Amino acid sequence: MAMMKALQKKVKGPGLELCQVEVPKIRADQVLVKIEMAAICGTDLHIYNWNSWSANRVQPPRILGHEFTGRIVQLGADVTGLQAGMLVTAEGHFTCGRCYYCRTGQGHICDDVKILGVDVDGIFAEYAAIDAKNVWPLPEDGDPAIGAVHDPLGNAVHAAYTHCLTGQNVVITGCGPIGLFCIALARQAGARRVFASDVNDYRINLAKKLGADYVVNAQEEDLADIVHGATGIGADILLEMSGSRPALASGLDALRKGAVVSLLGIFSDQVDMNLDAVIFKQLTLYGINGRRIFDTWFQMEAALAAGLDVSPVITHRFSFEQYEEAMALMNSGRCGKVLLIP
Repeated sequence: MAMMKALQKKVKGPGLELCQVEVPKIRADQVLVKIEMAAICGTDLHIYNWNSWSANRVQPPRILGHEFTGRIVQLGADVTGLQAGMLVTAEGHFTCGRCYYCRTGQGHICDDVKILGVDVDGIFAEYAAIDAKNVWPLPEDGDPAIGAVHDPLGNAVHAAYTHCLTGQNVVITGCGPIGLFCIALARQAGARRVFASDVNDYRINLAKKLGADYVVNAQEEDLADIVHGATGIGADILLEMSGSRPALASGLDALRKGAVVSLLGIFSDQVDMNLDAVIFKQLTLYGINGRRIFDTWFQMEAALAAGLDVSPVITHRFSFEQYEEAMALMNSGRCGKVLLIP
């Protein structure tokens, strides 16, 4: 019986354990992937901290993680189009293929979705079983670290590319990894000006590295005043990545009439919104959930091939044995994307 190390939520409650578990056996429609790099997501941090969402969703024991780069080492009997040795990542949402949404090209909002590392065992391990239909091959000459962040980068692509960014004044509230990716995407797409806001000095500095024209510390400056001062009438696009009620309010105030909004940040409680401002400014709001499967992936692949550089967002790397240190850093907020190396 082959064994491997894995980071597992063994029981309900805060924390993780580095365990020895069996190497997963794959179904005929799966591949076995040897994990080379894994990235920690905010979802993983929630499960580590064991917040109310985790307590209501995750059933231990569960191996965490869904962002990775790895190599295929075994193919299921029914798998075609993939080969052993390929460098890959994967879409972490396993859709049912039967519901209304799946059958109308909207699998990313499937009624019966299963999430890697949440509902099924994930990739914080030496090996992982992945549905072959979800596998995304990566270029052999590419940086495996970039492959490991395709999942959150895809969220940014979905949120940003919902709108035409070229020549537009773009506001990004929240400079966590996905907000930082949005800065790079807006820059590459030829945005006229990019405004970014946060309250974390470490991430404010990262936003400057990614190329934002104006970076606002929301505790010290008024975002709307700065945007209106620079543009005359307000911004064209808001990409809300923070999940902060004050940030959302300041972002909406910064917009011109007729502007558009992508809402991706997850709010921890109910949000009071000034709907009069939305109505009389004739704003259009889009809710963003995950990635369009696989439209977003092709867009992301094209952006990277055209030179999109998101490497400054990846700030720290740890071994699996250092997972406590990695999670503490994530909780501090003094980081961008954090990688775990099996």
